[in-house]
Amino acid sequence: MKRPRILVVGSFMMDLIASASRVPNMGETVIGSSFRTAPGGKGVNQAVQCARLGADVTMVGCVGNDSFGREMCQAASAAGVDVSRVKISGSSSSGVGNIQLQVTEQGVQNRILVVPGANYDLSVEDLDWLREGIRKFDILLLQLELTMPVTRFAARCARDAGVPVMLNPAPAAELDDELLSCISYLSPNEHEAALLSGVTIRVNEEGANEEDIICAARELNSKGVGKVLITLGSNGSAMADGENIHRTACASYGPVKDPTAAGDSFVGAFCTGLISGLSEYQAMDFASFTAGITVSEMGAIPSLPALEKVLAFMKDKNYTGFDLKVLDVLKR
Repeated sequence: MKRPRILVVGSFMMDLIASASRVPNMGETVIGSSFRTAPGGKGVNQAVQCARLGADVTMVGCVGNDSFGREMCQAASAAGVDVSRVKISGSSSSGVGNIQLQVTEQGVQNRILVVPGANYDLSVEDLDWLREGIRKFDILLLQLELTMPVTRFAARCARDAGVPVMLNPAPAAELDDELLSCISYLSPNEHEAALLSGVTIRVNEEGANEEDIICAARELNSKGVGKVLITLGSNGSAMADGENIHRTACASYGPVKDPTAAGDSFVGAFCTGLISGLSEYQAMDFASFTAGITVSEMGAIPSLPALEKVLAFMKDKNYTGFDLKVLDVLKR
């Protein structure tokens, strides 16, 4: 196997992270306990996770001509991501994510307000090279923090070239059937899956309802989606194709400190594992271990683990689902 070549067309966001024992209600001021900034954005998070796991990654996006933009590109480049296709906007500031963390004895929950900024300056014309250039990549990763025409165009180029497409449909939005028909793997959380399928996924102390998951997947399959991979927070993840379902449990590395990039870490690891030769179910396991480490650290990009740390975690847990040597192709 050769090292995976992954293309990410997505967002750059500088995360502004405030922590408190509770988040404020409307019109209320609450004293926080800490504040920090960290490079993030769903697109670059996924790109960095793939690169830290050993894939060859190219990132396409747009940042402002400002300190946030420079810092985010430097962080991605330092992780091994090729940022030569990143556009610098001449009119907009870099995107930001305003993240509020509620930290209690019961755990950590987040609220995120995204201001896209320069991300929306990336145009279809900027991606014209993808009509032929997409063919050198093994998979395309997309999210929903760019404009819909850009996302749709990238997905269509990949489909026409026979390149598989992973779409992480976040932030939640309604998607047309044309875009869905281009998607090989759709990875929503349970709320996004309900919005896209019209099927509410019930969750109780025993976990997510499997029949609901299968019904949601069946509805999305009818619109052309290949496989549906639903992330379920502390209930793990589930892959369904409308008839069958496979569940993967969470892998606990330590106390949850910040769940902000958990989904991005999971998606990046799943795609990296899959293109490296793992089966879909094995790639889900690999992704679960990777995301388990991510939520134990603060920040988005700073929390995304390298391959060595993930493999050490899997060995520590005596994982036997596949021979870890399969992933030697990722070692640099």
